[in-house]
Amino acid sequence: MADRLAASSVQRVFLTGEPGSGKTTVLTKAAEVLSSRGLRVGGMISNEVREEGIRVGFSIQDVRTHQLGTLANFTLSQGPRIGKYTVNLNDLESVGAAGIRNAIESAEVILIDEIGPMELKSIAFVESVQAALTSGKHILGTIHRRASHNLILEVKSNPQVAILVVTRQNRDQLPVQIANRIRSAK
Repeated sequence: MADRLAASSVQRVFLTGEPGSGKTTVLTKAAEVLSSRGLRVGGMISNEVREEGIRVGFSIQDVRTHQLGTLANFTLSQGPRIGKYTVNLNDLESVGAAGIRNAIESAEVILIDEIGPMELKSIAFVESVQAALTSGKHILGTIHRRASHNLILEVKSNPQVAILVVTRQNRDQLPVQIANRIRSAK
């Protein structure tokens, strides 16, 4: 995917790449740079949860309130299944989707990590992302590299969205480059 971006004062940057390439790390570091430059950042971030070195699930966190929830875990018994994990729709909606909605209201930059198969099981999450895309706010997100949900296809085909592929070679430079792109559009 090429880096595409139409001339616009609002920046929409989505990161994609192989698992483990550093998408969430790039997003988090770019958000730190933006915050240090005085921009209000909100939204949601997900991370792996490991026990004794083994991935057991994923957490989800509201960036502004720091509220933490479980996105998915292999021990959960209720909810949609993605591979060996069960998605926790309650936390996805009360922490993730709510974090995005709150960022639409109170932040200058909305973080969305990630638009992927687990998150797309929630209608409230999809609606929150759609609201963010029409909000007129800057967006920095991550997007699953192979998923083909309508929302992902909409983001990938939007000429006003920059899609950046994170690799081991570029991940250290991307946070400042992204922050500069968003800050200069302010």
